[in-house]
Amino acid sequence: MSRTSANDRLSDAADATLASRAADGDVAAFEVLARRHGPLMRVFAAKLLGSDIESDDVVQEAFLTGWRRLDELDDPARVRNWLMRIVSNRAIDRLRVRRVHEDIADWDPAAPPSQDPSRIVETQLQLDAVWVALDKLPTIQRRCWLLRETAGFSYSEIAEALDLTPATVRGLLARSRKFLLNELEAWR
Repeated sequence: MSRTSANDRLSDAADATLASRAADGDVAAFEVLARRHGPLMRVFAAKLLGSDIESDDVVQEAFLTGWRRLDELDDPARVRNWLMRIVSNRAIDRLRVRRVHEDIADWDPAAPPSQDPSRIVETQLQLDAVWVALDKLPTIQRRCWLLRETAGFSYSEIAEALDLTPATVRGLLARSRKFLLNELEAWR
């Protein structure tokens, strides 16, 4: 009997019958299963992989695996689902292999040092320490220091704003700087 006539007789057989015969070594029965489910497996693999070329390879690998492992098939009636699971696993393996692993630094570079969380916390703690130290200064010294260091006023402008002499402003600023240096020694 020729292979073609055997395939013709088997073409109407149920999946369970074909799978059982193939598990017993019947190559013709497995060929019928391959012809019956191959097109669905190719479409499924192509959708997973996004490539018709690779899908043929994956389906071929799945059939080889299926042929070798037919004895592991618990329910011959579910041979199509079993083959589809093998195709799915092979396609996922292909995707893993071809996936380009990009370094996270290539698309999400590290933040500049000024935005480093530990640096931000440290800066905030320093500012808090400055404010605590400023609160300890006499009001007139604190006002002189703030006008000079935060507003950028000149000695003359501070003197005019606070109704003081420039010499008094220089003395007040010298005392406030000396005090703040002592208070903030830990942050140097």
